[in-house]
Amino acid sequence: MESLVIPLLILVAVAVAVTLTARGWGRRRQSAEPAKAPPESAELAKMAAAKLSEEEHRRLYALIAQGQAMAAIKLYYEVSGQGLRASRDAVAALAAHPQPFRSPPQATSEPDADDDTPQRFPYRYRAIASKGDVTREVSSNMLNDEIYGRIRTLAKSGNTEAAATALTRHSDITMKQAREFIALLDD
Repeated sequence: MESLVIPLLILVAVAVAVTLTARGWGRRRQSAEPAKAPPESAELAKMAAAKLSEEEHRRLYALIAQGQAMAAIKLYYEVSGQGLRASRDAVAALAAHPQPFRSPPQATSEPDADDDTPQRFPYRYRAIASKGDVTREVSSNMLNDEIYGRIRTLAKSGNTEAAATALTRHSDITMKQAREFIALLDD
């Protein structure tokens, strides 16, 4: 029995060595495979890029291109105010799904009736008013439903001069023509 102990110990040592070697190779394969981005990382990249100014966007992508992932994560961490893990995920998403810089949309305020420079639309709007046998039409690319609605509200509330002024501002008609048109809306 004593003669079998030594070969049995050798067999156990070989089994342990083979197991450890197999585990090491498996870990190497996992680390050698490129990390697959989760399906939502494209959306994460869009949201992350939206939080950057043009200069920060340029600096971040310069760091990514230079392979300085830690510096890129640090920059995003400082700029965004998010946590370290969220910054790491955002930079990984930006590297996997490069995003062009998009300036934030300007806040567009609704045009006021007092606005001096009316907006030109890509279409011509036709406003028609009639009373009895009299019909007037105003066609302009500076009118739309909203502006015409405000003009009609002014006319119906009795403020015909303001309505006529707004109509001349948003069309190419004279004040006299605008007053004739507004008179048909007055009822």
